[in-house]
Amino acid sequence: MEKRIRKAIIPAGGLGTRFLPATKAQPKEMLPIIDKPAIQYIVEEAVQSGIDSIVIVSGRNKRAIEDHFDKSAELEMELEARHNEEMLEMVQKISQLADIYYVRQKEPLGLGHAVLCARRFIVDEPFAVLLGDDILKSDPPCLRQMIDIYEREQSSVVAVMEVPWDQTHKYGIVDMEPGKQIARVRDIIEKPAPGQAPSNYAVVGRYVLDPAIFGLLEKAAPGKAGEIQLTDSLQQLNRMASLTAFRFDGRRHDVGDKLGFVQATIDFALERADLGDEVRRYLQARLRETKA
Repeated sequence: MEKRIRKAIIPAGGLGTRFLPATKAQPKEMLPIIDKPAIQYIVEEAVQSGIDSIVIVSGRNKRAIEDHFDKSAELEMELEARHNEEMLEMVQKISQLADIYYVRQKEPLGLGHAVLCARRFIVDEPFAVLLGDDILKSDPPCLRQMIDIYEREQSSVVAVMEVPWDQTHKYGIVDMEPGKQIARVRDIIEKPAPGQAPSNYAVVGRYVLDPAIFGLLEKAAPGKAGEIQLTDSLQQLNRMASLTAFRFDGRRHDVGDKLGFVQATIDFALERADLGDEVRRYLQARLRETKA
């Protein structure tokens, strides 16, 4: 009997060292893209894709994430007293987005280990994984399209996009049938050395997975950097049952990278009615100054 995909895992246990010192005392996932924490964009994509239960796999010093998605009685009372109904509604909606649960990843042992930490939450259902470093924009959302593929094909799905060939060593790389948006995966390799990548199609932080992955993760040996790599278990899963690649053609922001974070901030600002025109004028003026 087919089961609806209603649960998602968001790994958020990393130390965020690339953003030190900003992340010394606050979670990387709470760094704002203008006025919204990065992780809220991820939760919103999950909700817009039909997910109603989310487990966030967190670590030490991540309490701010829980506080953000919790009800804030004092703040709501203050906004109500000021008759700021627009802001009050916005704050209330954050705590009503979905049923959100939390589990602690006690050691930073890799993405595969983080997913395994949520096994008791998922039990035996197919589920989604959304990585917080990748904000993906499309209509319909990337995850919604992947869920549709899973339900049609009954195959685990990974989202992929082309990356420059000299960047393939930073990603899980997929060897897939060419020329198709939805294609059978022939192989998937974690961070291949330069010149050894079978393609330049990289996994970009969205997965829809069969629960059989948990048994493979449980037996997985540490891979690169001594971590339990999700990619290694996906290789095994692909030998047991078909794995499908979905070529995502929307916009991707890698907010785990400093340049990507700046680019996301600029792009989101340009799209906002309250900021777009002023930011555009500012950027044009700065470019003229630079050329001069």
